[in-house]
Amino acid sequence: MKIIDPHVHLFDLEKGDYQWLKASNPPFWPDKKRIHQNFTENDLSLSSPFELAGFVHIEAGFNNNQPWQELEWLEAHCKKPFKSVASIDLTLSSQAFTQVLDKLLACQSFVGCRHILDDDFATVLTHPNTLDNFALLAKHNLSFDLQMQIANPEAVALFTNVLNKVLNKVADLTVIINHAGWPSFSSTIKEQSTWQQGLQTLSQFKQCSIKCSGWEMEKRDYAIDEALFIIEQCIQAFGFDRVMLASNFPLCLFSKSYQAFWTEQLTTINANQEQLELLCSGNAKRIYKF
Repeated sequence: MKIIDPHVHLFDLEKGDYQWLKASNPPFWPDKKRIHQNFTENDLSLSSPFELAGFVHIEAGFNNNQPWQELEWLEAHCKKPFKSVASIDLTLSSQAFTQVLDKLLACQSFVGCRHILDDDFATVLTHPNTLDNFALLAKHNLSFDLQMQIANPEAVALFTNVLNKVLNKVADLTVIINHAGWPSFSSTIKEQSTWQQGLQTLSQFKQCSIKCSGWEMEKRDYAIDEALFIIEQCIQAFGFDRVMLASNFPLCLFSKSYQAFWTEQLTTINANQEQLELLCSGNAKRIYKF
């Protein structure tokens, strides 16, 4: 089984900034030391019956003021097929945003951007520069990795409004929802229902797909059944052709090894061979333009 892992982070602590990895800065995880080290593509080690055919590197805070530096570092060191999603500030002026994009577009692996919305969703999505900058991403055929809680109706409504406006200005904008939209394993029936409604709302846009990952962020000792329920809900909403399985490496190591992560998911998920290939590589290959 070939795998294209669509959500990976690599670190070089000597060259990058990584403020979030430092013990004095949030998040204040007691086990953060586990990932406070260098990680290269060689650590993405898989053995039979799996083969790593490629990966998508998602910005990891190398230098958010000059995000092209992270891509330049990756392209100087990585040998496997890979694509890069860079950090970018959606609230920059059009001139500043264009200048950053020009530097990123000079990098061969560059396919898209991420601005982590999470608690800042309202500030970013209502900012006067955001709409035009989304349109610039679409104009350059770049994707946007959406990271926010889709169980929050206000966040979904604001993003839906922005997306509709962007689509009225330009032909298309590829959106990839990160970490299944942050569902909670311990949510109430009402919270679960609002997350499912968020799935249904965003799945109506053919431009949107979703990555299933980040289980260890919700619960270090999660049970595979908890993850499978979320994956199944995502498949029901988006179909097998718009769902990707992803590791969130190295954060997945909080819970289990890279090999164990893929073994557990791919031996328990309810899907046939063709569907598994879509979830593990086919969709990532198409959506991230390998």
